[in-house]
Amino acid sequence: MESHSQVVVGDVSDLADGQMMSCVAGATNVLICRVKGSLYAIEDRCSHADVVLSTGLLQGHIVTCPRHGARFDVRDGSHAGPPAHTGVKSFDISNIGTGIAVTLRKTERPDDFPEGGHLRTR
Repeated sequence: MESHSQVVVGDVSDLADGQMMSCVAGATNVLICRVKGSLYAIEDRCSHADVVLSTGLLQGHIVTCPRHGARFDVRDGSHAGPPAHTGVKSFDISNIGTGIAVTLRKTERPDDFPEGGHLRTR
């Protein structure tokens, strides 16, 4: 049975529509995006070039990697264009009090997540 861990990453109430921010959930870099009022979370690493996606461009539900232009759908992490041939991980988001929590599946990342989470700006 797959185990899950929720990591509180902070308040994103000031994240405007069409914006994204990077955060750390345990040992995982996560990209939070707000599109048409909904929040989405994907891994903040391009599967093609191992570059942070948060420095790329968000247009609609598609984030484009700044290095080679690989594109990913923020709704599910699927790749939406070459040169990437695989997607990135996507994560569930929950509202927790005044902030949000990202759900990590322990089969994807080892250990408990003792460091907690925090938002990070670039």
